[in-house]
Amino acid sequence: MLKVLSKEEIEEIKTVAKKLRANIVRMIHNAQSGHPGGSLSAIDILTVLYTKVMKQYPDWDKNPDFENRDRFVLSKGHASAAIYSILAHCGYFPEADLLEYRKFGTKLQGHPCCTKLKGIEVSTGSLGQGLSIACGMALGLKLDKKDSKVFALMGDGELQEGSIWEAAMNAAHYKLNNLIGIVDRNRLQIDGNTEDVMAIGDAGAKFAAFGWNVIEIDGHDIEAIYEALEKGKESTDKPTVIIANTVKGKGVSFMENQAGWHGKAPNDEQLAQALEELK
Repeated sequence: MLKVLSKEEIEEIKTVAKKLRANIVRMIHNAQSGHPGGSLSAIDILTVLYTKVMKQYPDWDKNPDFENRDRFVLSKGHASAAIYSILAHCGYFPEADLLEYRKFGTKLQGHPCCTKLKGIEVSTGSLGQGLSIACGMALGLKLDKKDSKVFALMGDGELQEGSIWEAAMNAAHYKLNNLIGIVDRNRLQIDGNTEDVMAIGDAGAKFAAFGWNVIEIDGHDIEAIYEALEKGKESTDKPTVIIANTVKGKGVSFMENQAGWHGKAPNDEQLAQALEELK
């Protein structure tokens, strides 16, 4: 039987997510570069995953149980502000370091770099590749007879890449039931609405046709996120994908559902308004 989050836990997660949204906006404003829209849409998912679901170690490879950790792949690597904000919150590095984001030579590169920062399993940013990497990790864990899970967060624009569907076929063929894919279905990409650029249609039906378990949720409903992630960890003979319907720019009114905020930094006035809304 799945554990149920208490009201106190749900409120705590919402509070943390709001703080992380504020950090994301500050980071991108300070760098005057970055991708706020897709970072804000994904942060509720990452907050639940890292604080309530995933077995993870802020001391990283110094932990004696390090090899048994769960793995996370940020396939949509441009949402680096989101993963950095949750890693800092969890204690992988000081939160004050977030303002190093996208500075020359920093460990907080524009796209995650596994050689510069503990907590990053693999360098990502070339869209469409993360699910293939996650498949390899999941298969390797099975061969090593480890119970660890692999979580891979994709953008919905990524589903336009053929390599995603090769990976989907691979995961089903090898019965990678230790793999949980998550699609941040905010329906916007850099060039506009996903359905106008290259229609994705019913993403869940497509994954189901490739042999996956499919769970569709409101990607900002904390209880639904938690329940879906926990269900994804249950033993079946298939990989699981969570189609998380989200709002691009969630939490900042003037960014919400605006494709123009895919990769743009706020100015001083916009920063002040965003932080006021995120109090």
